[in-house]
Amino acid sequence: MMIRGFKNFLMRGDVITVAIGLVVALAFSTLVKAFTDFVINPLIAALQGGQSLGLGWQLGAAGNKATYLDIGSFISAIIYFIIFMAVVYFVIVVPYKAIQARRGITAFGDPAPTKACPACLSDDLPVAASKCKYCGTEQPVVSV
Repeated sequence: MMIRGFKNFLMRGDVITVAIGLVVALAFSTLVKAFTDFVINPLIAALQGGQSLGLGWQLGAAGNKATYLDIGSFISAIIYFIIFMAVVYFVIVVPYKAIQARRGITAFGDPAPTKACPACLSDDLPVAASKCKYCGTEQPVVSV
């Protein structure tokens, strides 16, 4: 009985979609990491010139990597993150939104409008709420 439920859970379309998305994301992650390590990092290190460890400052003994403030690696990590998130967005999110739109489902849409409770100041109440879900006070009617 429990194994059948687990099988049904695994065979749902959403779980399969997420699993495929993770595999694709990991593959692109490896590709982008190699690009930043072997293309971007050498370019950033070349900007500094000389025989230094890279773009940054030595805070301790000369040549000690443990006391080297490596700004080049940080810039590389930022570039890696931006490229990776762009790939995930354009390869996974955009096609997923298109597929869901064909099914009549809005994926990753704008959040529903909310209002604030004047009594407890919670700001995540649905506009149509007549009572606050936190403090229970009556809510004024808000026209949309």
